[in-house]
Amino acid sequence: MAEEKSTSVSIGMSMKGGRTNNGFVQNEDTLERNSDPGSPEHSPQHDTVDVLGPAGPDLKDVRPYAGMPKEVLFLFSGQAHYRVPREVLFWLTVASVLVLIGATIAIIAISPKCLDWWQAGPMYQIYPRSFKDSDKDGNGDLKGIQDKLDYIATLNVKTVWITSFYKSSLKDFRHAIEDFREIDPIFGTMEDFENLVAAIHDKGLKLIIDFIPNHTSDKHTWFQWSRTRTGKYTDYYIWHDCTHKNGTTTPPNNWLSVYGNSSWHFDGVRNQCYFHQFTKEQPDLNFRNPDVQEEIKEIIQFWLSKGVDGFSFDAVQFLLEAKHLRDEAQVNKTQIPDMVTHYSELYHDFTTTQVGMHDLIRSFRQTMDQYSREPGRYRFLGTEAHGESVAKTMMYYGLPFIQEANFPLNSYLSKLDTPSGNRVFEVITSWMENMPEGKWPNWMIGGPDNARLTSRLGEKYVNIMHMLIFTLPGTPITYYGEEIGMRNLLATNLNETYDADTLLSKSPMQWDNSSNAGFSEGSHTWLPTSSDYHTVNVDVQKTQPRSALKLYQELSLLHANELLLSRGWFCYLRSDNHSVVYTRELDGTDRVLLMVLNFGELSVLNLKEMISNIPTRVRIKLSTNSAYKGREIDTHAITLDKGEGLILEYNTKNLLHHQTAFRDRCFVSNRACYSSALNILYNSC
Repeated sequence: MAEEKSTSVSIGMSMKGGRTNNGFVQNEDTLERNSDPGSPEHSPQHDTVDVLGPAGPDLKDVRPYAGMPKEVLFLFSGQAHYRVPREVLFWLTVASVLVLIGATIAIIAISPKCLDWWQAGPMYQIYPRSFKDSDKDGNGDLKGIQDKLDYIATLNVKTVWITSFYKSSLKDFRHAIEDFREIDPIFGTMEDFENLVAAIHDKGLKLIIDFIPNHTSDKHTWFQWSRTRTGKYTDYYIWHDCTHKNGTTTPPNNWLSVYGNSSWHFDGVRNQCYFHQFTKEQPDLNFRNPDVQEEIKEIIQFWLSKGVDGFSFDAVQFLLEAKHLRDEAQVNKTQIPDMVTHYSELYHDFTTTQVGMHDLIRSFRQTMDQYSREPGRYRFLGTEAHGESVAKTMMYYGLPFIQEANFPLNSYLSKLDTPSGNRVFEVITSWMENMPEGKWPNWMIGGPDNARLTSRLGEKYVNIMHMLIFTLPGTPITYYGEEIGMRNLLATNLNETYDADTLLSKSPMQWDNSSNAGFSEGSHTWLPTSSDYHTVNVDVQKTQPRSALKLYQELSLLHANELLLSRGWFCYLRSDNHSVVYTRELDGTDRVLLMVLNFGELSVLNLKEMISNIPTRVRIKLSTNSAYKGREIDTHAITLDKGEGLILEYNTKNLLHHQTAFRDRCFVSNRACYSSALNILYNSC
């Protein structure tokens, strides 16, 4: 009888009604029955909790309660109605994690490669001596560039490209370098450069700089040691025996300098001739010497360690010459050999684009790749090879699995000297048709070696050329001042002794209508400012809703935010002497952007004849005439004035690049498709 009472008062085994115990107080019924402290049931020996009992408890009417011992918990946890939900939740969790991992892998697998910084936005090229003077000496400098970074940011560019600022005699302005590791005092100090790099990165921008590895100045210490045959520097340059009598030199062969006359110059110290592709003050380095290659790689590493994000390698087609010294063939074989003095009078088969030259560029790329491993710090490599054919230029992209340049710089639009729809069309299609699959194009309409856009084509074509490069696939590149329509200097009153043709596109940046156009507070400037600076300047155009600067900013903003322009297909519809018409479209979206650009006289176009399924009325997204923005126009008859351009927008399910008739007229650089449901890009189109 006592054993039965003991069992009934056990904490874990209240059998009456199965009510929950709080783990500290016995069941109320038990307390009532054992209220007599003197009763035998209250003795300490009966307070011991025997959970299992001699034969295990009967859990038929018992429910779990808070504070139950683990032995009881184990008994309940094994029951099916507790175990099954727990196992279901566990496997649901496992399945969810696996689904998420699988979905992540799938999204990564089908997602196109993200555009890198050199693809995502425009580049802005600055000639530093002409951009902004901060110390009143009449020369632009690095601090001046830093002072104007806020303005550069308003242009929505991603990259600042600064042309050569190395210590130099400034012969040929950029290329006669005396020390590759020093800043020319005209531009400031190394500390100024380091501050500029930090400021550019603080603005979220990238910096690339010019690098001219082909030659040095004749004042460079390497050359001084080479002419005295000092150690390893003896063969740092290209030397050869030649005859020099009575002040007259007979060169080893008929090779010519880019600037005319023989490319060999006699040096009285070494008593030999040295080779120079450009001026005699710019002797060519001997890149067949491994020590020279190593020197150049160390210079690249030096600037990368300073925080530079990339280089534009200039004059790369001249890096190697043929080992033999055979004469180059004349263009006009009947011309007397001694009368051949102009560069264009020879075929330069032995002095440009030699076997091994591309290997050198690949080695530069490999050096830069060592600094590209950190996320977000990829280093860009561009090449300039002026005068090369399109086919030869494409070789600078490299091979499918061996990269060279991210892109060779495309300056063909910079050489257009007459406005013509057909000429523009030829430049575009020749690049897109010859570009290797998967590579990235770029477009320049100006530069320090070319006449300014306004002077070449006329003021009316400034806006339409900007509309062109911002709506073509690839990276647009702008030379400073082109965004406001600056023109060439007149070739008078130049206070420099160099060839005027190299100066005309380098006039000081026109910031406002104050003295010296706001370029300098000094009493003079290294070049005079253009005579139109009172009306063509940044301050004036910031307040004019129809200015070239305002349209440039709108175009750059559209380029930054419009998937059709950064990822879409390019399909050309028509070109003639007047107009160029093309579309940008993207799989997965039914929106199409249609560009209509008129390079000729007043024209009327019927878009219905070009695109059968185009709506009767389409909306003007952007126009070179801002008064038309947002309007709708009839596609049967669109009237365009001289130099006028329109970006039209319409919807269609029938994209042109899917149509057989247009398949050969459509190109894409970085293929992607858009999912409106998931709001992602994918490449399994």
